[in-house]
Amino acid sequence: MRVLIADDEATTRHLIQVTLGNWGFEVLTAEDGTEALRILQGSNSPEIALVDWVMPGVDGLEVCRRMRAALPDAPSYIILITARGGLENVVQGLEAGADDYVTKPFDPRELRARLHAGARVVQLQKALLQRNQELVEALKRVKQLQGLLPICSYCKKIRNDRNYWEQVDAYVASHSEAQFSHGVCPDCFEVHLRPQLERLGDVP
Repeated sequence: MRVLIADDEATTRHLIQVTLGNWGFEVLTAEDGTEALRILQGSNSPEIALVDWVMPGVDGLEVCRRMRAALPDAPSYIILITARGGLENVVQGLEAGADDYVTKPFDPRELRARLHAGARVVQLQKALLQRNQELVEALKRVKQLQGLLPICSYCKKIRNDRNYWEQVDAYVASHSEAQFSHGVCPDCFEVHLRPQLERLGDVP
């Protein structure tokens, strides 16, 4: 999975990059919030972002706000990294749009666990998005019969939208996803087929 590291401190950025690379992540880097937004809002953007709170220009909080405003439904997971601890800072970061919060200095085991949690969330988001798209496409294909159907009392043909009379099976097939396999019911067999078979001597 692809991860963006946005941190203006080169040493910290390089350390995290090497660590995540050893864990099997594909890593991209950004030196400030402006570059981070360009990458996150571009095509084929990374699914997870580690964003430092304090950066020149556009800080981490603003990155979170702009991302959520521009791409509210994007399958992405933002982890805010900062030396600012305390409940108020955590709440502020999460309200800005971050999905998780890690304080410096962090334990590599904790960071790895949070990254894996983020990866699971992204996979679920992608699966849900795919199912929603499939549902939308399915609904587009569904045709429903509704309203009153004018049907002949004798031959049982149905008058279609063009004011032509057609067989029930043809009408239903053109207005739904139903398919028909034809057979003969017991009543029709006795009325229509048995007399013919008896004349041919095929029925005792």
